[in-house]
Amino acid sequence: MFDYAMMKKILFNLSPENAHNVAEFFFHNSAKFAPFILAKIAEEFFVLDKRLEQNLFGKTFFNPIGIGAGFDKNATMLKMLTALGFGYIEYGTVTPEPQSGNPKPRLFRFIEEESLQNAMGFNNEGMRKIAKRVESFYPYATPLGANIGKNKTTSSDEALHDYEKLIKRFKFLCDYLVINISSPNTPGLRDLQNEKFIADLFIMAKSITSKPILLKIAPDLTIKDALHVSATALENGADGIVATNTTIDYSLLSHAKDFGGISGKVLKEKSFILFEALAKEFYGKTSLISVGGIDCAEEAYRRIKAGANLVQIYSAFIFKGPTLLKDINKGIIEYMEKDGFNHISEVIGCDRR
Repeated sequence: MFDYAMMKKILFNLSPENAHNVAEFFFHNSAKFAPFILAKIAEEFFVLDKRLEQNLFGKTFFNPIGIGAGFDKNATMLKMLTALGFGYIEYGTVTPEPQSGNPKPRLFRFIEEESLQNAMGFNNEGMRKIAKRVESFYPYATPLGANIGKNKTTSSDEALHDYEKLIKRFKFLCDYLVINISSPNTPGLRDLQNEKFIADLFIMAKSITSKPILLKIAPDLTIKDALHVSATALENGADGIVATNTTIDYSLLSHAKDFGGISGKVLKEKSFILFEALAKEFYGKTSLISVGGIDCAEEAYRRIKAGANLVQIYSAFIFKGPTLLKDINKGIIEYMEKDGFNHISEVIGCDRR
C-alpha cells in the first residue's frame, strides 16, 4: 500500500519539522475525510494475535508497541496511528497554556546514524484545545497516555500548579498519565527530578485521581540517582516508570548540536543500560515502559525480556516507516515461538527470573 522508500526521499528533502507537519496533515485529514482508508491500512498493518495481548491500567493492550510522546503532540493523529498498528498511543507533551516552543531550526536528522536531535520545547496547542479534541472520541479502543509538562514561563516554584491543572483536566481523557520532568528543552525542567518535588507531585496527583500515573526519567541520570528518584515516585504513589527521555550526551553523534536532546539508534545502549538497572530493582513491583533506540523486533524483545511491560518507538518509525510496527510484532511472535513462550506475559522479565 505504501512505498515508504519513495515517500522518504520526498519527505527527507524537506526540513525535519516541515516533513513532520506534512505527515501530520496527511494522517489527520485522511482519517477525517476518508475514513475508509483507515480500514484498509489496519488490514495491512495491524497485527492481532492473542499472544501479544495484555491487560494493564484496566485496558487491553493488543500489542506492546507504543508511539512515544512528542510525535502526536496535539492528539491529531490518533486514528491513523492506531490503524498503522500501535498497541497504545501517548499524546503530548501537553502544557497548560499553548506555547510555540523554541526558535527554529530545532529538529535535526542524522540519516546515517538513524537518529534525531530536537530542541522543540513542548510546542503544543495547550490544555484546553487538546482536551476538547480528545473529548470528541474518548473513551477510545486503543489505550491512550497523556504526557504532561509545565510551561516554559512557569517557575520551578510554581511548577506543581501546572501539573495539578493538567491532571485535573486530563484524568478522564486518558488511560494513564505520564509526568514529564525529563525533557532537556525546557529550562530548569530536569532540576525537578529531585526527591522533594517528586514526592510532593505524586502525593498531590494521587489525591486528585486514581488514574495510573507514571514518571518519565532522563537517560543522563546516574544509575544511583535514577533508582532514587524512581523509588521516591513509587513510594509516593507512582504506578510506573518510563525510561528514558532523550539524552544530552552529545558525544553519541559526531556532528551533534550543542543543545537539545538526542534520540534514535545512538541512544540504544545508553537507554538499555539505565532501563536494565531499573528493572533489576523494580521488576515485579511496578509497570515499566522502555523507550530509547528501539528499532527492531530483536531490541523490543530484549527490553521485554529485561522487564518492560511495554516499549515505545519514535525515531525508528521515521527512518523505517509504517511497516516497522508489523515487523516488530511479528518478529516478537517468532522469538516467542523459538524460545517456547506461549504468551507475552511469560516473556516479560524472564531475564530477571
